[in-house]
Amino acid sequence: MVTIMRKIYMDHSAGKPVDNRVLEIMISFFSKKYGNPSSSHSFSDEARKAIDEARTKVAELVGADKKEEIIFTSGGTESNNLAIKGFAYRNKSKGNHVITSSIEHMSVINTVKTLVKQGFEVTYIPVNKHGVVDIQVLEKEITDKTILVSIMYANSEIGTIEPIRVIGEITHSKGVFFHVDAVAAAGQVPINVQDENIDMLSLSSNDIYGPRGVGALYIKAKTPVQPITHGGGQERGLRSGTENLPGIVGLGKAAEIAKKEIKRESVRLARLRDKFIKSVLSNIPVSHLNGHPTERLPDNVNVRFSYIEGESLILSLDMKGVACSSGSACTSKTLEPSHVLLAIGLKHEEAHGSLLFTLGRQSTEEDVKYVQGLLPGVVKRLRKISPLTPKGLIS
Repeated sequence: MVTIMRKIYMDHSAGKPVDNRVLEIMISFFSKKYGNPSSSHSFSDEARKAIDEARTKVAELVGADKKEEIIFTSGGTESNNLAIKGFAYRNKSKGNHVITSSIEHMSVINTVKTLVKQGFEVTYIPVNKHGVVDIQVLEKEITDKTILVSIMYANSEIGTIEPIRVIGEITHSKGVFFHVDAVAAAGQVPINVQDENIDMLSLSSNDIYGPRGVGALYIKAKTPVQPITHGGGQERGLRSGTENLPGIVGLGKAAEIAKKEIKRESVRLARLRDKFIKSVLSNIPVSHLNGHPTERLPDNVNVRFSYIEGESLILSLDMKGVACSSGSACTSKTLEPSHVLLAIGLKHEEAHGSLLFTLGRQSTEEDVKYVQGLLPGVVKRLRKISPLTPKGLIS
């Protein structure tokens, strides 16, 4: 008799499945409704209408005032590049100072690094042990040369949600524009760009159960941004190139579903998350939670285990059918510890011993219980063969 291994996916921060309701609406735009929205016939009219509807749905998800404030891109990385570079290039005559945090996604960190090579100055604001941006330092670092502050809404690795409303109030009180990378937060926590004083906001389709290769950037009206790619002038001239019609339609549907279901799903995931965290910390000695204990994304469980490495845990759990990660998928190919974990004060060995589980729509209570049951045994086995484990810890 062949035993089929149970497969459990807990790596949703790296990639979410496309919701069937999203896929269903996309299909016809591949082969039946394929008009180019820039053309001048009925086929293009249908395409333009579909894009406008998607734009409206994304605008509603983030609380934008007008659908025209939404620019479609290829994903979160392009959105961050367009927001930061496009704004910095356009406004260099007004100042050359940009502020960000020490725990941003690499698509922000590497983007501001390119600005340094072009004469800009960048300040990285530190975070506390939970990953919360130091507001006092941020306010102190804003000068008359500062033109832009870019802080993520929430961190995808440790789950910490930043005090975005407060940061928005500070930046606007000083006449500085505010960009927010909301890729990890969109669809998980309520966002309102107007109430939170956000001038630009990035999001990704795949992170709200839409197709990969498409994203959006909210740009508040009258925010001065210039294009960083040039061509036929699509997307208000800010993002040239033939629109990814099926992808944009899918993103629109994903945004519509996320807005409708966000409250119920966030409550469900947070309940599963809290049970998972409590079980780990109660049943596995010398285990710790990374990130804020309460102000965190509802899907995020980032824990660390002393004396063993996260990569060993990932491989051991994968052999038992459980998929998780050690941090951001965008930096998983490097052997260096996560810059996020180092920024919150962890030592290299502590960062290497961390494990990230992220839940999703298909995650069930049975899945969580199954992983809770597996994890103590896996940790104990690896500690037994680790030369770092104190003799008194493993009986």
